[in-house]
Amino acid sequence: MEHEALKTADEKMEKTLNVLRKELVSIRAGRANAQLLDGIMVDYYGTPTPISQVGNISAPEPRLLVISLWDTNILHEVEKAIQTSDLGINPANDGKLIRLAFPEVTGEKRQELVKLAKKKAEESKIAIRAIRRDANELLKKEKKASELSEDDLEMLEKDVQDLTDKKIKKVDEILQAKEQEILEI
Repeated sequence: MEHEALKTADEKMEKTLNVLRKELVSIRAGRANAQLLDGIMVDYYGTPTPISQVGNISAPEPRLLVISLWDTNILHEVEKAIQTSDLGINPANDGKLIRLAFPEVTGEKRQELVKLAKKKAEESKIAIRAIRRDANELLKKEKKASELSEDDLEMLEKDVQDLTDKKIKKVDEILQAKEQEILEI
């Protein structure tokens, strides 16, 4: 039985998973990843523009990103944007390219990153459970207003629980993949 509350819960839970994926990408695992630059904006002739839209970003080595700008006149603006970001990396340029060398991550730092990833995953699980609670409350209101029978309510609550279990399992899978990435040397 497809119900509006179930569809809405599914959409909200999927958004929660997407937010988790985005947040985990921003956790540096010592490996260069062009997505780390996604949140950094550069002042491109008065317009805040993502770095990915002002040049090519490549990773020729596992711990090196190279930004090849289409317009070398904004080289210093891009450098400044990277320096003021929370990446914690100092860009180097040769007049044409910007190089970002990512330092090797220590074992202790890796454990901190795993803890941070687990914290983000737990926040996502809490959000998913809150979505489940909201969906169940909506179903109970419909039952009270005689829009649902007792059997339908039970069936829909079971569907909401199944959906919740599926999404929480997905959170665990996303977290496990990130943990492996962080701990990979």
